[in-house]
Amino acid sequence: MSDKFFFKGRQDARQHHTAYGGFQTNARQKSGTKKHPLTLVVTSEARKQEVEAQVAEAKLYAEITVDTRETAVESIGALTVLLNKGPTVEQAKAPSRNDPCSCGSGLKFKKCCG
Repeated sequence: MSDKFFFKGRQDARQHHTAYGGFQTNARQKSGTKKHPLTLVVTSEARKQEVEAQVAEAKLYAEITVDTRETAVESIGALTVLLNKGPTVEQAKAPSRNDPCSCGSGLKFKKCCG
């Protein structure tokens, strides 16, 4: 017989959510600040100066290292994400029924345009 009909208590003990990484408990770490600077890797000194200019223009903080090996790969993905971040979207509040109408008639919204 299956055990679902004769279930007595919890079959497996549930672990605490931080023990196995289920939730990010330190979610308020903002990248690019003095406390949590960006870690960037570039392949030349000239490119380092370009990236430093971009970081300074965006008012961010970063630790930039130069890797001159031939197999080195540039790693500035975190910076491009922060620079290409869109503005905050704000929606206008819809008028309620008893607010004055926006057309300027002086009537309530429900009697005019609603």
